[in-house]
Amino acid sequence: MSARKTVLSIACVVSVLAGTVGAAGGRSSIDATDLRQWLTYLASDELEGRAVYTEGLGLAAGYIQSHLQEWGAAPRGGDLGYFQRVKVLSVRSTSHSTVTVKVGRESRTFKDGEGISFPKNIGAKRRFTVDRIEFAGYGLDAPGSKYSDLAGKDYRGAAVVYLGTAGPQAIDSEQGRRLLSGRGRWLTEQVKAVAAIGPSSPQNAQPPRPDDAQNGRPARPDFVTTQRLDQPLPPTATGDDAFFQFLFSNAPVKYEELKRKAEAREPLAGFRLDDVTITFNLDTDYDVLRTQLTQNVVAVVEGSDPRLKDTYVAMGAHYDHVGYAESELDKDDKRPQAPGRVTAGEEKDRIWNGADDDGSGTVALMALARAFAQGQRPKRSLLFVWHAGEERGLLGSRYFADYPTVPMDRIVAQLNIDMIGRNRDNQTSESNTVYLVGSDRISSELHQINLEANRALDRPLTLDYEFNDPADAEQLYFRSDHYSYAAKGIPVIFFTTGLHPDYHANTDEVSRIEFPKLTRVTQLVYETAWRLANLDHPPVRDFKGPRAGRGTRE
Repeated sequence: MSARKTVLSIACVVSVLAGTVGAAGGRSSIDATDLRQWLTYLASDELEGRAVYTEGLGLAAGYIQSHLQEWGAAPRGGDLGYFQRVKVLSVRSTSHSTVTVKVGRESRTFKDGEGISFPKNIGAKRRFTVDRIEFAGYGLDAPGSKYSDLAGKDYRGAAVVYLGTAGPQAIDSEQGRRLLSGRGRWLTEQVKAVAAIGPSSPQNAQPPRPDDAQNGRPARPDFVTTQRLDQPLPPTATGDDAFFQFLFSNAPVKYEELKRKAEAREPLAGFRLDDVTITFNLDTDYDVLRTQLTQNVVAVVEGSDPRLKDTYVAMGAHYDHVGYAESELDKDDKRPQAPGRVTAGEEKDRIWNGADDDGSGTVALMALARAFAQGQRPKRSLLFVWHAGEERGLLGSRYFADYPTVPMDRIVAQLNIDMIGRNRDNQTSESNTVYLVGSDRISSELHQINLEANRALDRPLTLDYEFNDPADAEQLYFRSDHYSYAAKGIPVIFFTTGLHPDYHANTDEVSRIEFPKLTRVTQLVYETAWRLANLDHPPVRDFKGPRAGRGTRE
């Protein structure tokens, strides 16, 4: 018998021994007793922390599969039934990319690594010219701090240039560290600029790549990805002084003055660079050094309406965690083999069980699958995806977004669940609070539907939008699986109850889960999905961006 079949057989036996029999479906079937029973197994030492590529993650996948079969949810992973094989590629890249800047009648070409630097993964080869070049000051949008270089401006179709490695005085440089480092991505993915060019800094400088062949070592990858390498990506680059001096050579304010103001963190007014064009020649060769395999678990509950059942409300959670320590733990800080933090006094606990992260989301998604499979069917179909490898960089969700098992343009919204079983910082004052991220960014209608769903609960939760603020230091919008869908333009809501002292620690145990709260948040997701699945149109995608932020509570 193959290793995979052995894992699945064990998981199925576990399921039978557990004696889980689905109650009648619907919201009332989401029950704390079942959630506790499922999580007690999934976050047990037997699964060894559910790290990607391990037997423990395979056991978790088989456990979820066996329940889906029992409940009658249909497989939608592809050739492997409920499993979608996820290919994780370790890639080495060789860049031939250039940027040609034309200022008036003079032009200069900068090679990658000589005046301009690109990420190692720039997507498909292509060449294009941009004749609208906009300087956007610091390139920041932080309404929570009452600061924005971008408010009221439309940069769609432009190449946007920004400066300043520390940001303006209006934003604390340490708190804004994530915000500053993500400016290129924000401008291209959220603002819809066709390219973004910012300043180079010691933090983003690329060290020389060692010649592994000469040293007799196997070649090391430049990046690891599950995404397609043949898809066009908007370029995000960094430039040095020589590049910016030429770019701003005919500008109303010269680069030396802009650089001085940026270093002093003084205000930087934006302006258009007239009579300037930039030609991007994106040309990189990719060499796949290694392919590793893991799996998403995917199921569908078909809708009841003949017209709408080929559209989907997607729900997701990641079922992996960070694994276990491979060596003995001690009380000092030299624990390179430990996958996460070791809580003082818990040095003998070598397994990171991940009960809240994201065992709570995993069992919530199981409860939702059963509730829809065994209850009244809404008009649209429901898509359930347990993503693998979120802890290693959204591997499973990024793969699904590029290799979907249902058409991505038929997914009307995605609801992501990650860490919903605790109170933020263990504060009892948080017992009724759930944090929502992204609900208003792509579709303001989705935001309203979620508010109505919460009001329909027997005991409405307090909805807090602190982490939806673009200036929030945690930048959670980009850090869980919903973002893989949002990057494709799909409206999303990320449900979480916030971080706590056991986050990525070996004390994230089942005993610390607040199961009544976990149940209520899961019911909120159900109610939101139910309303979306019965809506006679997809929620309008108006891309108004985040408006609910720090200080906003419903």
